[in-house]
Amino acid sequence: MSADLPLDDLRRHGHEVVDYLVDYLARVEGLPVLPAVTPGEIKGLLPPSPPLTGESMDVVLADLDRIIVPGLTHWNHPGFFGYFAVTGSGPGILADALAAAFNNIAMMWRTSPAATELEEVTLDWLRQMLGLPAAFEGVIYDTASMASLCAMAAAREVATDSAARQYGLAVGARLRLYTSEHAHASIEKAAITLGIGLAGVKKIPTDAEFRMDPDALARAIAEDRAEGWRPFCVVATVGTTSMSSIDPIPAIADLCAREALWLHVDAAYGGAAAVVPELRWVLDGCDRADSLVVNPHKWLFVPMDCSALFTPRLDVLRQAFSLVPSYLQFAQMDEVRNFMDYGPQLGRRFRALKLWFVFRAFGVDGLAERIRNHVAWAQEFAAWVDKSPRFERLAPTPLSLVCFRAVRDDFNEGDLNKLNEHLLDAVNRRGRVFLSHTKLGNRYALRLAIGNLRTTLAHVRLTWDELNAALDELNPG
Repeated sequence: MSADLPLDDLRRHGHEVVDYLVDYLARVEGLPVLPAVTPGEIKGLLPPSPPLTGESMDVVLADLDRIIVPGLTHWNHPGFFGYFAVTGSGPGILADALAAAFNNIAMMWRTSPAATELEEVTLDWLRQMLGLPAAFEGVIYDTASMASLCAMAAAREVATDSAARQYGLAVGARLRLYTSEHAHASIEKAAITLGIGLAGVKKIPTDAEFRMDPDALARAIAEDRAEGWRPFCVVATVGTTSMSSIDPIPAIADLCAREALWLHVDAAYGGAAAVVPELRWVLDGCDRADSLVVNPHKWLFVPMDCSALFTPRLDVLRQAFSLVPSYLQFAQMDEVRNFMDYGPQLGRRFRALKLWFVFRAFGVDGLAERIRNHVAWAQEFAAWVDKSPRFERLAPTPLSLVCFRAVRDDFNEGDLNKLNEHLLDAVNRRGRVFLSHTKLGNRYALRLAIGNLRTTLAHVRLTWDELNAALDELNPG
């Protein structure tokens, strides 16, 4: 019995898999973006128990095509406009396959010198691409949820003078975190995980463009100090999930400096726009942040998952997490960076390889050109909405996300919400494009998020046509 797949078989099946994934990318546009399956349908096609003996890879690959692919939501589809579109680019896919073959556990320098040093270099490349100061150093995590959690842990470390690391948070600690009412839910989850609790999160109201109000933030901080709370961190956002609003970072940074609060910027989506020279304004003021997260797996065409946290206070992050038992110590420990020291995970994937492949394959100019196109196409779609008597825009469009809804003069808000909910369902059921939704106040909004590498202006136009056709069906005559 072979210990693994014989190498000749691996070569043969490897060629088959590469052919399959190329064919998949070539045909994905012809597949429905959302699968036409019902809950439990995929499980019903799978055996309830594992196989007792090994099965042929031919059978496994056949089942991949028969069972799994028909049940996928196709995020690599050029008509995927929901949530924030992501792309598994060709260079990134190849790098992920190689990382799996190398199987390096990038926890410390000795376990993979190349993985560690490549992470340092590629993150510094990204820092330069974003226009961040040289003092900002980076760490790769899986997602922005984990990156923000680690940043908030560093903020907690400063606020409690390391007492939280040693003793945990007493019930009466009363740390207070501030963020926009439109911030990502991961910020609240991080507060729960870190022992701050939901009661320790105060959501700050926003202005007419859905940006955090610095004056309201200042009032909240003053009120909390008077009531015995200990303000410790502000989380601002560059590109909120619902409508891509950009908080006024310079004013918030001024306030954080006066109040001695840690400023974390969630730029998971919007930060990538700074790669485009004329869009670098999106990170104005972020040079004064204590930490900032950008997701290369969102708008830089790196396959999921790859999230970059930058901070000029990497020593604080290390202080919050470093714990090195004797069996992990080695001679050069003080001469190198060990990324296991900067988060809760010991084992880490070789994610820097994806960054390296993608950055080299596209170049800075190539990445910028694609992002520039996405923003321009979103502006064009927004103009179609603005000119149409059948639709209206519900939020500004600073980047590549458009929030809008269908309108009728004879409908009240409740009726409009139902109409747009039905419209979204009708468009998505057609299978050619996929949109998602959000709530802006009491208004049901449709979201078109452009960010897929394979999307063209023709796909954006197709979405407009699909919306109008579906609306005709809902409103005959």
